[in-house]
Amino acid sequence: MVAAALHPIEGGEGIARHLTDLAVRASGGLTVLERTVNGRAGLVIEHEGVTVAVYAFDVADERITHIWAVRNPDKRRPWTAG
Repeated sequence: MVAAALHPIEGGEGIARHLTDLAVRASGGLTVLERTVNGRAGLVIEHEGVTVAVYAFDVADERITHIWAVRNPDKRRPWTAG
């Protein structure tokens, strides 16, 4: 089981704060890989070689308008298969 935000996080400052907090808690060994996720620009986050999160971005007018985050191990399985 993984922890997740209970409500959508909105606004650039709130999102940046949340993602920074997640990165700090990872305590090193964090790798961020640019990938296409479900046809969208995305990121795959690995901690010590294990995929721990997958992000997909909806972009309009060169700005991110939505971020979908998957941290549930069962749902991120397609990105963990080598």
